[in-house]
Parts: sequence; C-alpha cells; structure tokens
Amino acid sequence: MNSPIQLQPDETFILNVGPQHPATHGVLRVKMEMSGEYIVSAETVIGYIHRMHEKMGEIKTYPQFLMNLSRMDYLGALGYSHGHVLLVEKACAIEVPERAEYLRVVMVELNRIASHLFWFGAFVMDLGGFTPLMYALQDREHILDMLEAVTGSRLTYCYFRFGGLYNDVDDQFITAARTFIPRMRKSLKKYRRLVTDNVIFRKRLTGIAPLSPEMCRKYGASSAVARGSGINFDVRRNEPYSVYPEFDFDVPVFHAGDSLARYMVRMEEIEQSLRIVEQALDKLPDGPVMAAKKPKLIKAPPGDYYQAVETARGSFGIRLVSDGGKTPYRLKLRSPTYSNMHLFDEACQGMLIMDALAFMGSLDLVIPEIDR
Repeated sequence: MNSPIQLQPDETFILNVGPQHPATHGVLRVKMEMSGEYIVSAETVIGYIHRMHEKMGEIKTYPQFLMNLSRMDYLGALGYSHGHVLLVEKACAIEVPERAEYLRVVMVELNRIASHLFWFGAFVMDLGGFTPLMYALQDREHILDMLEAVTGSRLTYCYFRFGGLYNDVDDQFITAARTFIPRMRKSLKKYRRLVTDNVIFRKRLTGIAPLSPEMCRKYGASSAVARGSGINFDVRRNEPYSVYPEFDFDVPVFHAGDSLARYMVRMEEIEQSLRIVEQALDKLPDGPVMAAKKPKLIKAPPGDYYQAVETARGSFGIRLVSDGGKTPYRLKLRSPTYSNMHLFDEACQGMLIMDALAFMGSLDLVIPEIDR
C-alpha cells in the first residue's frame, strides 16, 4: 500500500463506483474500501452485460458467427473479425487473395486509429478537459465515413469473409484514405501542443499508477498497458500474421510504467498505424478480393486451432476446437481487456480516488469486450 497516511481499518467505508457511472467507461462496478480519499482495497465486478458470445459460437455455423466478433469491442471491431476469419481460414486451408489481405490491414489500422482517437478524447475529458474530445471525434468521423462507404456500417462491421472480403474498394476510398493521412498527422501535432505538452496534463499523470513489467506479466497484460511498462511485445511483430511482415513500422515502448507512459504509447501508435496504411496503399496489388476456391459449407477439420491478433485493446486470442461438424465444438475468446482490467485491483491500493480514476482511464477499458 502506497498511502502516505496510516489507514485505520475500523474507520473505512465502502464506496461503489458504477455499475452505471461515467467514470467506469461502461457497465462496470468497482467496489472500493475507502479510508478518507485513499483506497484500501478495490474489487472490479463484471457480468452486468454478459451476452454469451462463446456459447453462441458453439451453436451457430461459422458464417453465422461472423457478425458476433464486431460486437465484442464496438470501438475496434475489425481487429476481432480479422482474428476470427484468419483462424477459420487456417483450419480450413483457405487461401486468401493478396489484395484482400492488404485491404484487411488497411481497414484494421484505420479502425485502430479511430479507437485510439475516441480513447484520447474520453481520457482527457475524465481529467477535466472537454475540448480535445471534440477535435478527436471530428478526426474520427473521417475514418467512419470511409469505412461506412465500403462496409455499410460505422461501428459494428461484418466486412470480412472467409476467403476474402465482402466487396472491393473503389478509387474514391483510396483518395479519401490518402487525403486523411496528412490530415491526421497535422492533428497529431495539434494534440501534442494542446494536450501532450501541457504541463498540467503531464503533472496529472506522471508517476500515477506505475506498473512493473512483472505485474504486467502476472496478469497477462498487453497493448499499451504492457508496452508502457517496457515490455516490447506486439503480436503483429512477435507472432506475424496476414501481410504485416511486408510493412516497416515501429512498436512504441516506454519504460516509466505510469499513466503518462500508457498515454504516450497510444499516441505514438496512431502514427505507426498511419505508416502501415500508407505503405499498404502504395503496395496494394491488383486482383480479386475473394478466394476462387472456397468450400460452400464451412466445416473445420477435427483439431485444435489458435490465432492471436493485435487489436486496439491488446492481444486477442481465439481458440477453436473442432469435431468436424458445421459448428465449433468449443470456441474460446481470450479478452485482452479482461487481463488489463484486473491490474486495477492490486495497483490502486493506497491510491487517491482521483488518481485511481485517471489510472482506470489509462487502461482503455471496453466492458462489453470483457462481458463476452
């Protein structure tokens, strides 16, 4: 416990934050034992919005389950869909056209930027700054407009198919994406002047909730939570998939481990995603976006299959156990937010409640992704 005062157990009280509270970023309840404004202990309570995605995955056919993945993380939906189609394609030995894989990466990275922008705006708003949210949503709208033009949706996408994509992009999308890249880079400079270099903002986060690499490994943390504590791990680089090995990009890593470091990782990741999108558009090959040979009825051969991808929330893993039927025997979804969130219970002990809320915001929690 890091409290500068002596906490008296007989003088504590219980404070419930949530399950419906703007500081919890979703339907999450945090049961806190408090001594004044200091946290003696905390317990995160989930399950208020549980939707049984895994069970639905075992009673639906493979194509029927396609739309479920985007409803886990409504801010970074395409990364989850990507992991699902890659897994089934691996199990069924379906070859995906190169153009389809490049476009998948473009869509996933644009969706990652949109997710980080929403987190950026909401995080700063938690700390008392409202204006950056308006700028972030303005930039995010450009991405949503592009994705809507191709996928028909702005939030929960069902664009990926086993063997490729629902449809191809047109020249208008390519032009819009190329126009967006310099615009977003200009916005990043604005965010640095407005927020990142703001002395009040930096003092508010520096040294708050430092997480050691050992604690991150203990809880299985990933994404900016781990990379902000010096752990250089990104599934796109460490366990390459799709066409990511074709691109030159950096994995931002900071070693301070505090809330500011986690913020810096995500802001740097926006630039790296822009680099990937730019390279993918430059190298985009011609050709079809759907496999020429694909079984009409998807049945994964008997076996045990696993695929991990790097989503905006972290390392998302999906395990498929098949008995050869048209539905999975078992489908297990590894939620990155679940691991990242459970750091909170241990790390916030002895912390001021206002610092704990800043800490929670730096974890970038999406509760429906946990209550899968």
